[in-house]
Amino acid sequence: MDALAKSLQGRFLVIDGPDGAGKSTQLNLLRDRLTLIGAAVEVVIDPGGTAVGGEIRNILLHAKDLHVAPMCETLLFMASRAQLVEEKIRPALTAGKVVLSDRFISATLAYQGALGVDAKMILDLGGKAVGGTWPDLTILLDLPAEIGLDRIQRGRDRMESRALAYHQEVQRRFAGLGSEKHPYPRPVVHLSAAGRPEEVHASVVKALEETFEIT
Repeated sequence: MDALAKSLQGRFLVIDGPDGAGKSTQLNLLRDRLTLIGAAVEVVIDPGGTAVGGEIRNILLHAKDLHVAPMCETLLFMASRAQLVEEKIRPALTAGKVVLSDRFISATLAYQGALGVDAKMILDLGGKAVGGTWPDLTILLDLPAEIGLDRIQRGRDRMESRALAYHQEVQRRFAGLGSEKHPYPRPVVHLSAAGRPEEVHASVVKALEETFEIT
């Protein structure tokens, strides 16, 4: 087994960032690379990833005719994560798999935080919802909101269809996450998402090697 695959066994990794930053692309590239070098990988999405989470995801992202208050959004995201951790993430980690998640509590700090929900409350709720199962590393892909929104087809879900000013605030909150002013319980690495997918992927792998001291 490759040194990278061996070192990441039983670790929980999250890729997050603003819309259009290329999270899903990087998650898939990392999954393919780790699988190729011998790692057992479990990929999950947040919100969703379970039958219960899928129903919640539909409300949060696709029920455009519903008004969902910011605190209600926050609680729904946490409910989905509670089920995801219990049903998928924790068993996979126990089995020694590498768990890769498309978003996690970091996203709520940015998206619902941008709507005025208190960051400390989000972290407290998050810790209870996931039972202390925090990522070993969160990789945040940084990209200006204007560029990210130009990359995607706007309006695919409720979050994406919000105003540019909202997405700029989301990006600002992502950019500050992990700083002394905006702490996060586990390590956060910020990477530029402005390059080609293969360039960003190389940065992701380098960040993993440096964080977990893989040689």
